[in-house]
Amino acid sequence: QVQLVESEGGLVSFGGSLRLACTASGDIFTVDTMGWYRQGPGDQRDLVATISRGGSPNYADSVKGRFIISRDNPKRAVYLEINNMKSEDTGVYICYQEVSLGYGLGFRDYWGRGTQVTVSS
Repeated sequence: QVQLVESEGGLVSFGGSLRLACTASGDIFTVDTMGWYRQGPGDQRDLVATISRGGSPNYADSVKGRFIISRDNPKRAVYLEINNMKSEDTGVYICYQEVSLGYGLGFRDYWGRGTQVTVSS
């Protein structure tokens, strides 16, 4: 049983900063890629940033230079720093972790419930 729990987002002024956190719980063997996505139309999830097990990040072009993704493997946690916030950063941010429950069982995708982030003037 795996659950991803995200920190609460919030209302942030234009140009402000916010830090999101997501922690996985359950009988987890190992976690590979972690990331953050933003909710799109319908069931669509749009990439914001991902980070490999070894710490190599990749970012959507729209957030490069402003967002920083990081992880803490012992805590099964992934973080997202959002800096110099713009109106287009508003949305529901969803945590992602690629989880294996045991040796030889492979990996599957797990998603958080999402947390609302709103940028205001």
